Amino acid sequence: MAILDFEPKEVFYYFEKICGIPHGSSHTDLISNYLVNFAKEHGLKFIQEECGNVIIFKEASKGYENAPILILQGHMDMVCEKDEEADIDFLKDGLQLQVKDDDIFANHTTLGGDDGIAVAYILAILASPDSEDGIKHPALEAVFTVDEEIGMLGASALDASVLKGSMLINIDSEEEGILTTSCAGGVVGEVTLPFHLTEVEGVSYELLIEGLNGGHSGVEIHKERGNANILMGRLLFEISERMGFGLSAVSGGLKDNAIPRVARAVIWLDEENQVILEEVAEKFVKTIRNEYRVSDSNVTVKVHRQEDVQGVMISPKEKEMLIYILRNLPNGVQKMSMDIPGLVETSCNLGIVKTLEDSVKLQISIRSSVESEKRELSDKIRYLTEFLGCNYQEYGDYAGWEYNPDSKLQKIMIEVYEKMYGKQPKVEAVHAGLECGILSAKLPGLQCISIGPNILDIHTPKERLSISSTKRVWEYVKAVLSEIK
Repeated sequence: MAILDFEPKEVFYYFEKICGIPHGSSHTDLISNYLVNFAKEHGLKFIQEECGNVIIFKEASKGYENAPILILQGHMDMVCEKDEEADIDFLKDGLQLQVKDDDIFANHTTLGGDDGIAVAYILAILASPDSEDGIKHPALEAVFTVDEEIGMLGASALDASVLKGSMLINIDSEEEGILTTSCAGGVVGEVTLPFHLTEVEGVSYELLIEGLNGGHSGVEIHKERGNANILMGRLLFEISERMGFGLSAVSGGLKDNAIPRVARAVIWLDEENQVILEEVAEKFVKTIRNEYRVSDSNVTVKVHRQEDVQGVMISPKEKEMLIYILRNLPNGVQKMSMDIPGLVETSCNLGIVKTLEDSVKLQISIRSSVESEKRELSDKIRYLTEFLGCNYQEYGDYAGWEYNPDSKLQKIMIEVYEKMYGKQPKVEAVHAGLECGILSAKLPGLQCISIGPNILDIHTPKERLSISSTKRVWEYVKAVLSEIK
């Protein structure tokens, strides 16, 4: 038990419980059932939806019976990323928590502070006793959604007709002192390139690009970090300029909304060309380290010779089509906002490349705070790839969340912050997608704010949660609840 001695103990108690339960996206049954058991143990009314969403209801504290009903919301799934040396099965194992100075992190894996800390905060509130010593609050509707990280599927499936709340606090932001009041909408574009295989003889080589920092494609896309999939397309193009080769497979990335840190390819070539291949790789890594010297100075390219003498490769024409797509697919920041300085307005991220038996699939996270620009970027990718004979489809489309200047919840949260800290919080929009957009579309007039403690390098094995920030945000949330009368 690594973190139970830290304050607030009631929050870290539940956070450690959550970290001990496997809860990666698409595998949230265990955490969903844990929430149900929590509700039963505390005598709280609950609903568990077929998809795994859980809603827990708690009556208002004495004196708050006439206050507006408040929705507290977070998602229960996490992005499961790990370093090569990590000894973990995300389907079976809990996380190995570590503490250094003010940070909680996991051993060579993502921590899931996004959004395990929200679940921990909300459970600590729900578990608070209904007495003078307990947390004062209006009637609460705690909404825990599944599969936020793979397209906000839980929020999209949620039956919001059971909810009566007029205000919502989403705890899915990663920087203390910021009230997020609007967000981008998004959609995932999936490209499928069918291919034919032919037999090949010779020597195969594995190309491995790694050492990139990666990160969240909404929160950190503006940092211009290297995308391993895009770089692999560039490397394959550089090789093709020097020699002919066969291509068996390309893969990279685990989540469409995470900037991929690692990409692999298997190629075939004549043995006498190995020296040229190594020369190309050496020159390439020098070039990339120079271009990305600020964001990804530790990028590496490795060439591993295999022992195969026979195998299969993608047909030459389809190989060239794949390299063309990887070289020309839009990626990264596409447009900055002219209304809000520093805000990315439109972007896309080639998060996943995967070679299957008869096709290569590419998944692209497309985001924009302007709906027409989101549609235009998706149409552009569709037109480019369908022109080459690929199939294109969309899924996980979610709406953006528009700013509400008349929000009473926003006014309360600003006033409480000023009273506690003697300064105003930042009120900002964010390029990342938040479930507030989907939920506000389901509940017209819903007033939403998103907050959270400091969490750095989310969606990467470097993810870490600030202990002191967690405590400050806890005190802030409790103060806000007591002011909603």
